[in-house]
Amino acid sequence: MTSLDRTLAALADPRRRAVVDVLRRGPRAAGDLARDLGVSPSLMSRQLRALRESGLVEDSHPPFDTRLRIYALSPGPMVELMRWLEETERGWSEQLAAFKAHVERTP
Repeated sequence: MTSLDRTLAALADPRRRAVVDVLRRGPRAAGDLARDLGVSPSLMSRQLRALRESGLVEDSHPPFDTRLRIYALSPGPMVELMRWLEETERGWSEQLAAFKAHVERTP
């Protein structure tokens, strides 16, 4: 499985997309995420594990409390996804332009 496949698989779940949406506003603790999204800590833990394994999210420990994990978005997978989407869109645009040219030449 490629990293793009892992990114798409992780984002296929609406709960994980909701976590990504919250983390776009800034890093958060797991408990804060669970509270904000109205889910249990165990469900949030599973979602965060999947996001970490995909590379979309990374965690760190603040120096004042190594028991606390702070989650933040990792830009790499999203950059790769955007690059793939741009390449795909460019291919579609070229195909549509070729089709249009063909239709316009045909009487």
